[in-house]
This record gives sequence, C-alpha cells and structure tokens, in this order.
Amino acid sequence: MDSISGVGVLDKAMTLLDALRRAGPMGLGELHERTGMARATAHRLAVALERHGLVRRDAEGRFALGLGLVDLGRVAASGLPVAAVARPIMETLRDRTGESVQLFVRDGEGRRCVVSLESTHGLRWIVPEGALLPLEKGSAGRILDDSASAPSRPADASAWAESVEEREKGVASVSAAVRDRTGAVVAALSVSGPVERHTRTPGRRFGVAVAAAAEEIGRLLRS
Repeated sequence: MDSISGVGVLDKAMTLLDALRRAGPMGLGELHERTGMARATAHRLAVALERHGLVRRDAEGRFALGLGLVDLGRVAASGLPVAAVARPIMETLRDRTGESVQLFVRDGEGRRCVVSLESTHGLRWIVPEGALLPLEKGSAGRILDDSASAPSRPADASAWAESVEEREKGVASVSAAVRDRTGAVVAALSVSGPVERHTRTPGRRFGVAVAAAAEEIGRLLRS
C-alpha cells in the first residue's frame, strides 16, 4: 500500500474508512479483502477507530462508519463561509420551490454536498450532507467542472445548467454557479427532485430562481 501522507498508520486508517464509505458495513473478512491489509491490522485499526467514534458496529456486528464522522462533517461544513452565507438563502429557495436544495463544492475529482435541505413533499430526492458525487454527471457537476461545456443561458442571461436522469433514474436538477469576488466558481447551488414534478425541462421551471439565489449568495460573499 503506497503512503500518501508519509504516515503509514494514518494512511491505513483512511483506507479503512474509505472502504467503509464505498461499500458500507462489512465484517472483518471483507474489510481485510477490500483494504488489502492483514486481518490483524484491519481489526486493530477498526477497533481503535471505533473507540474514537469514527467506526461503529451495526446490529449484525459488522464494522460501519461511526457517528463521530457526522459531527466532524457538520463542523467542517459550518466552517466554510459559503455554507454559512448560503443556508438562509437556500431555505428561502426551498420554501419557494417546494423542492430539495443542495450546495456543492468541488472536492478533488468529485463534488461534495456541504448543505442539503429536504423538500417537504413525500416524494423527494435526498442528498446527504457530506456525500461525494461525481463531476461528470448531474447539473452541479457541470457547473463545478472547468472542462465541461458552458451552462445553458435562458433569456435573462442568468447562467444555469439542468440535468434529467443523468445520475439517478427519475431525478432531475437545476444548478447555478456561486462566484467569489474574483469571478471564480466556489460552489454550485442546486434544486433537485422527481422528474414528474420537475418535468424533462426543469430549467424552464426553476432556472431563473436558482440562478438568482446563487447570485445573491455570491453577492454576500463579495460584500
């Protein structure tokens, strides 16, 4: 196993956590297979992480991600200026559209959800805070991916991008860029939900509202 940080035990612990993130709860045997660690090493690290609350055991005794990570994620997200600025504007957008609203930032080759507000509808699309999603699929990914084509522009020239069933069947979304004082894209604001409500042209319904909210967030960041 190649060391990323130069601290072997830390790299192994992160490999173990990443395996649980990708595959979900698993027993020691599967953890050993997925990480390539010796069973004794995998067990020792998992137990140590469990004591710190970063790993837990489920009802079947399998190792799973611990609730301590939830708290760390919330604290990390709250430390992002854009997340703090965006939340009240996102709440207004959620109330006006009735749909789920998310804020994504680029994280390496993916996009990380740092704020997620759920729709009040019974049928809704939920993206957990902290979720890491691909850049190559979904409207928010295209906003954050510098190599992607320019987003659509409606008549009022407010930039937005839309997607329909690109990453998940039955789900549509509209996203717009949040820009800092230099004009750089620092986040993507999204409204998402079932195609049956969004239709197959969700930008026509939500594009202007999402773009206006994204611009308001950017304006506050720049002030």
